[in-house]
Amino acid sequence: MKKFLHCVPAYGRDYKSKKEILADWEAGKDFLICDMSSPDDGRYVNKEDAEKDSGVWEVHVRYAKLRKIAAIRIVRKAS
Repeated sequence: MKKFLHCVPAYGRDYKSKKEILADWEAGKDFLICDMSSPDDGRYVNKEDAEKDSGVWEVHVRYAKLRKIAAIRIVRKAS
């Protein structure tokens, strides 16, 4: 079963474009999991954490004052 994480930027950050989100995601910045149906609601996640969790396939980030959603696919490197 594919798992999606629904997140918002952490620490009061906001973005105007998906490009800005991807830059911070690649830089390892934190995002806050915001999903009442998830046991991880309220926890922080970053790229490294999401790649470790084999169940996570996509991260959905709300931005532009929570009006838009950007999807980030998790790509795992072959070991």
